[in-house]
Amino acid sequence: MDYFRKVLGGPQGDVHSSSTAETIERLCERVSSSTLLDDRRDAVRALKALSKKFRLEVGTQAMHILLNVLQQDRSDTEIIGYTLDTLYHVMSNESAEEDDSRGQVSSDLGAQFTEIFIKRHENVSLLMSFLDDYDFHVRWPTVKLLTVMLTNKQKDLQDIILVVPMGVSRLMDVLSDSREIIRNDALLLLNQLTRGHANIQKIVAFENAFERIIEIVREEGGSDGGIVVEDCLLLLQNLLRNNVSNQNFFKEGSYIQKLKPFFHLDDDPQAKHPGWSAQKVTNMHLMLQLVRTLVSPNNPQNQTVACQRVMNHCGLLQDLCSILMASGVPADVLTETINTVSEVIRGNHQNQEHFASVLAPSVPPRPAIVVLLMSMVNEKQPFVLRCAVLYCFQSFLYKNEVGQSQIIQTLLPTTADANSITAGQLLCGGLFSADPLSNWYAAVALLHAIVENPTQKEQLLRVQLATSLGNPPVSLLQQCCNMLSQGGKLQTRIGLLMILCGWLADCPLAVSHFLNTAANVPFLISQISSSEGDEQETIIHGLCAFLLGVCMLYNDDRNEAFSKSSLKQIIQNRIGLESFSDKLIQVAQNENYTRAAKKPHLNYKHPSEIVFDYEFTRLFKSLENEILKAVSGKGSRINGRKVSGTSSEEYKHLLKEQEDTVFSLRQRVEELQAHNFTADKTISDLRGQVQLLKDQNALLKAQKVTKSITVSPAVTSASGEELESLRREVENLRLQLHDRDVRLLAS
Repeated sequence: MDYFRKVLGGPQGDVHSSSTAETIERLCERVSSSTLLDDRRDAVRALKALSKKFRLEVGTQAMHILLNVLQQDRSDTEIIGYTLDTLYHVMSNESAEEDDSRGQVSSDLGAQFTEIFIKRHENVSLLMSFLDDYDFHVRWPTVKLLTVMLTNKQKDLQDIILVVPMGVSRLMDVLSDSREIIRNDALLLLNQLTRGHANIQKIVAFENAFERIIEIVREEGGSDGGIVVEDCLLLLQNLLRNNVSNQNFFKEGSYIQKLKPFFHLDDDPQAKHPGWSAQKVTNMHLMLQLVRTLVSPNNPQNQTVACQRVMNHCGLLQDLCSILMASGVPADVLTETINTVSEVIRGNHQNQEHFASVLAPSVPPRPAIVVLLMSMVNEKQPFVLRCAVLYCFQSFLYKNEVGQSQIIQTLLPTTADANSITAGQLLCGGLFSADPLSNWYAAVALLHAIVENPTQKEQLLRVQLATSLGNPPVSLLQQCCNMLSQGGKLQTRIGLLMILCGWLADCPLAVSHFLNTAANVPFLISQISSSEGDEQETIIHGLCAFLLGVCMLYNDDRNEAFSKSSLKQIIQNRIGLESFSDKLIQVAQNENYTRAAKKPHLNYKHPSEIVFDYEFTRLFKSLENEILKAVSGKGSRINGRKVSGTSSEEYKHLLKEQEDTVFSLRQRVEELQAHNFTADKTISDLRGQVQLLKDQNALLKAQKVTKSITVSPAVTSASGEELESLRREVENLRLQLHDRDVRLLAS
């Protein structure tokens, strides 16, 4: 026992501990040697009483004895219950009583005892067999013990349970137990069991888990329920997150429709609302995250589209939009609802159309999009809420040319209504406000209104802005350039540069308008040529280089002073290829760029983290090499880096050609190796034949000498002819062999 105490980190040399150890030793002896069941039961009960405070001593001395009790006395539920409770106390790290009273014990003591227990897989099978016993004092401690063991050694125990016959099915049976305490602990057990294990998740799902879990949520009161609802929702997330098979099963089983009642808010304003308790806020968060799991942009597109369609048809999207427009919803729930609606409508035309038709309950009624944009450009609103609104606006415009056109139309003078607030007015107000974050939000929102849409880019050129009284209006494009040249905060300048790059890309008319202002190109040159500033200024320099490259790439030579060739000369002679490429390349190397390029959702915690937009990173990635090629010429090198202007599709084509070439060369090598093997075999056969003919020739010569005296002239003549024939055959074979060697050497 001293050895175990040393290994597991227990205290040594304490008198009280020594006497306790002796007591535990006597109890263990009594359990193992007594022939009376009552004596053994009393001894195990005493061990249970000591196990919470003296985990180390009980675990080291009694583990194997308790296992024997589980095997030999399973007919007595009382002793089995005591045994399971004792093992639970030994393996659980929840109790601080032992540490407080007797000093330090190894922090992973429970994990070490769990590892000892599961080394023999038969122990786990034995333990799970007790789940078949309906007796409360056996089933409940079994569930608790399995839960704490999974907490300690999750991956190892998951793999063991997976191969135990009917192991997962037994656990699912416990979920249907009518005793709530067992059922609730079974939820905790299944949460641990299903975490990060796709195969177990699939088995649990096909054991009718979705039906049973949703039924429990309904019984417990939905979002108004307690901690049990939270455990159910966590289990559903475990089963569905990153598991396409389970997501499809959930959709095909019509379980999305069964989620709808949980999002229904009371429409009667006179009704007494129970309010938003902390638990209800948590439950609603988890329900919304469950919906997002089903329509996440990271899921396969066909899977996401199918779930989006179901959510619209069953009315779930309508309920989510009702929560958006409801009063009294906590800010964090509202934020998560906006994110959820974003992903339900993203890329789905029908859902986007429905969202565009939603009206806020105001006087007069306003479109939900306008109400949300009012929050986005209001600097007093919570930061995460403003990010969620921008994500929702981006999702509304994603692959939605009709929506893009509707937004741009609100900016044009012919359709603008002076008596109402429009999305265009809010975006322009945000773009030119004193708040840098509003500038960035509005710039990115406008970028998404024109992304991959040359028609709307040209329409946006028509937008005119009123300036001070008596002065003529200026175009939106020119006002953006004026703001950029005046400096300002980092987020303001980055937002303006991103909208300008997105606007000019693939729109020669916009490039021409930009170049018609003589001050624009010199400003870009001065920024790119500057070597001053910190990392943030480096981003500005790189974006200016990108904007100048876009001007050259999509230049139709309408402006003679800044034609494509003249811009190329400016970059080569005034800026320098090396400096230009350095500034451009540093953009993609920035960690903020890398973070933004991962996913479209704006998952930021602090305003200082906002730098790049996801769609802009896609644009930059697609044009960076094209710009470098246009500036430097195909195949040239800058800073030792070969510049290739091929697009991503051309790269794929080039890689495929190279793969095909390698494949054909490998086939040719295999053919030559096979041909060489055949040739070697033929040569070997021919040499064997030559040797055989030589032997026959020698034999005939010997026979001729021996028989020359007695052989008749006719026989001699016949032998001579045969010999001559053999000689000719040998000579022919030698010639064939020689020709074969020559051909092999040539190949």
